[in-house]
Amino acid sequence: MTPVAAQLTDLLSPYFPGPLPVRLRAWDGSEAGPADAPLVILRSPAVLRRLLWQPGELGLAEAFIAGELDVEGDLAEGLSSVWRSISSHGAARLTTAGLARAALTALRLGAAGPRPPAPGAPRARLRGTLHGAARDRAAISHHYDLSNDFYALLLDESMAYSCGYWTRRDDPHYGLGEAQRDKLALICRKLGLGPGMRLLDIGCGWGSLSLYAAREHGAKVTAVTLSRQQRDFVTARAEKEGLADAVEVRLRHYRDIDEGGYDAVATIEMGEHVGDSEYPAFATLLHDVLRPRGRALVQQMSRGTRAPGGGAFIETYIAPDMHMRPLGATVGLLEEAGLEVRDVEAMREHYAHTIAAWHRRLRSRWDDVVALVGEPTARVWHLYLAGSGLAFTERRMGVDQILAVRPTEEGVSGMPAVLPRADSNGGGR
Repeated sequence: MTPVAAQLTDLLSPYFPGPLPVRLRAWDGSEAGPADAPLVILRSPAVLRRLLWQPGELGLAEAFIAGELDVEGDLAEGLSSVWRSISSHGAARLTTAGLARAALTALRLGAAGPRPPAPGAPRARLRGTLHGAARDRAAISHHYDLSNDFYALLLDESMAYSCGYWTRRDDPHYGLGEAQRDKLALICRKLGLGPGMRLLDIGCGWGSLSLYAAREHGAKVTAVTLSRQQRDFVTARAEKEGLADAVEVRLRHYRDIDEGGYDAVATIEMGEHVGDSEYPAFATLLHDVLRPRGRALVQQMSRGTRAPGGGAFIETYIAPDMHMRPLGATVGLLEEAGLEVRDVEAMREHYAHTIAAWHRRLRSRWDDVVALVGEPTARVWHLYLAGSGLAFTERRMGVDQILAVRPTEEGVSGMPAVLPRADSNGGGR
């Protein structure tokens, strides 16, 4: 009988006009494919059955999550090899004839059978109107309420879950915590925060910016989140640090913010959850909560020009209902709302470094992660971090800080002619 790996290579080759981007090792021990390509391990016929029932990205992801499929060595390198092959040569679509051929191969290899069970990691199951308050709350809960203990294993001590600002990448003593501190300092400098100034932090996460702004700049902060776990975490940390009078955490939807007059508003990687049709109203809210001359800082991921971002795996297991657009479209929406955009800083490479740091922490603490959330969920995050890091490295996604101001009726911005950034040592001025 022809070795399994050879049969599968013959089956896959028509869908890649160039060389097969991976080498296959099948459950019978056979191998086939380019000798120098990343090695994909198929542990049992179950992977074929899963792909018959769920062809494409989601089926492959679920086979990986279930442990039926694995990659030897660097997972990111394997994903990059496949992406480069598809982007360079294109990939043929799976036809009815191709699916029939795959089914016959699977039958011959003993893979036929009922639909495989879900791989064990929690899927997002959202109901109701897209971006309705209840559905938004469920989407946020799916991603951010996995557990505070899990994110503590992944993130730095500040619990900043957004792109860091790597000012000294060549310094061996400079790491994730320092990059997140420099990001928070940068945001506060751009917003011009000072003692007694009122900051609205929309989508505050675990409070890294809210607490930093209160502690280091004396700001009075109103923090907003839809996650109960985050609300409780930030409230407890504010009390522990003696900042309870300076940081108020509210459990509410951003649409329920009904007061204004803030000196500054920040939304750090929350705008991706707003939705396409709702973003104009969100931009108007950012304008309306500010006093004249008040500043807004939007740090937000953008969709690259070569790929839409997201995908079935992300929507199902990580961040459902997310929407990203090209940077220029977001700038246009902010300006249409009456804000004057004063500065845009691209941070794409910074996110590649940040995600790499999170991924290293995940791998180094693998046993603790598995004990806390289970191996299927740990594998979800292994795949997610490997893939999302590549998306930034390969310019399929970006992230930017957009600084805007609400001018007075006379058009006065109150902005300095030269914006403060990092000094030569990466610290504040």
